Amino acid sequence: MLHLLYILAFTILAFIAVANLIRNLVMFSFDRERTYATKPSSIGNQGNFDYYASKKRFIPHPELLDSAGNLIKEPLLVMRSINVEDARQQLDALYEASPGQKSERQEEA
Repeated sequence: MLHLLYILAFTILAFIAVANLIRNLVMFSFDRERTYATKPSSIGNQGNFDYYASKKRFIPHPELLDSAGNLIKEPLLVMRSINVEDARQQLDALYEASPGQKSERQEEA
């Protein structure tokens, strides 16, 4: 009987956790689309730049800009196919060039 009580309790907790997760995701998506109204600056902050008074602007991440400062509109990750032999040769070349491999060769000689 105690096992059934544990199963029931943890099932209820799991449903509550999933419901909270879904509710938070929905609220965050609505909050992201919300625009904040400008608020008058407080008395202690007169003349200073107020955070809420700033205009909502899209500022892209620096990695999304090219050397001229323009937004990149092409995919950032381009994968090309490679056959198994080419991959094996590249891995062997990396292994041969590793610092640990050179010391092992000197010990064998």
